[in-house]
Amino acid sequence: MGLAPRIVTVLIGPDPAARLDKALGAAVPEAEALSRSRLARLIAEGAVRVNGAVVTDARAKLAEGDRVEITVEDAVESDTTPEAIPLDIRYEDADLIVVNKPAGMVVHPAPGSPTGTLVNALLHHFGGKLSGVGGEKRPGIVHRIDKDTSGLLVVAKSDAAHHGLADQFAAHTVDREYVALCHGLPDAGDPRLKGVRGVSFEPGGVLKITTQLARHKTDRQRQAVLFTGGRHAVTRVTVEEPLGPVTRVSCRLETGRTHQIRVHMSHVGHALVGDPVYGGRRKVSEKQLGPALAARLNGFPRQALHAARLGFRHPLGGEMLEFTADLPPDMDDLLQALRDTGL
Repeated sequence: MGLAPRIVTVLIGPDPAARLDKALGAAVPEAEALSRSRLARLIAEGAVRVNGAVVTDARAKLAEGDRVEITVEDAVESDTTPEAIPLDIRYEDADLIVVNKPAGMVVHPAPGSPTGTLVNALLHHFGGKLSGVGGEKRPGIVHRIDKDTSGLLVVAKSDAAHHGLADQFAAHTVDREYVALCHGLPDAGDPRLKGVRGVSFEPGGVLKITTQLARHKTDRQRQAVLFTGGRHAVTRVTVEEPLGPVTRVSCRLETGRTHQIRVHMSHVGHALVGDPVYGGRRKVSEKQLGPALAARLNGFPRQALHAARLGFRHPLGGEMLEFTADLPPDMDDLLQALRDTGL
């Protein structure tokens, strides 16, 4: 059962901001943990009344003395089962936790994955207490990484931290860097790349991929590249280490859309090694690497993608936090085997 909604009442003071969302952002007490982005959603959902009348336009104007009532639905209690699953914790305080997620672990429960998730593990670690903003199935979850992607993830323990982190992700101020192993060499000197729509190059040979992304029309498990509609997506790719038929690259996210790196790398013709969805049938030949290593690379059981660095401002304290995670053994061992070939 969910809790009864609470009403946050605000009386507007002199010289309010020109827009309703901005005025409320300044007027709502900080203790209510209502970020501007959440206030904007509440306005759009019809949860805001000005002098008794529902207002759904965030651009509406307010005047001194206006009485604003905001209906806030408190999160329902989670029915997700806490599970004693080991966690690789890189940082923890009263408001947030940073974990290094292993490949193969789903972030939150979903159809087909009701248990064994990161949320199940976190609920056990915290005794059932996480930010309720994400809802009963996604408590504390501010962002996600795919099941078969490894690496760093920040989770909110308090609602105030959740809103503060969500605002940073929405503003694209979170620093996220991934290490990936892709087919081919995404080099600035490749004339083919220069003809791919959405591709540009920045100083230092950084490959910038700018498109829209949306769910595929016929395969709902995939994302598709678009240039009208969808959601804006920007990935920057830097070549770190050419290794014959494959390359270690660094991918930095400006935006964080579902499958963004995987679909962007496929779009430019450099799909990730092991990607079962976007990698197509691309294989490395035995002539290039020898039978054993070619079979190992072609049979890599997941997309070779690792969230290696995560940086953000503490949502309450304001200090800059930065974390790194070394490559997991499966990727590290494969890279070392490729280096040993001398290619």
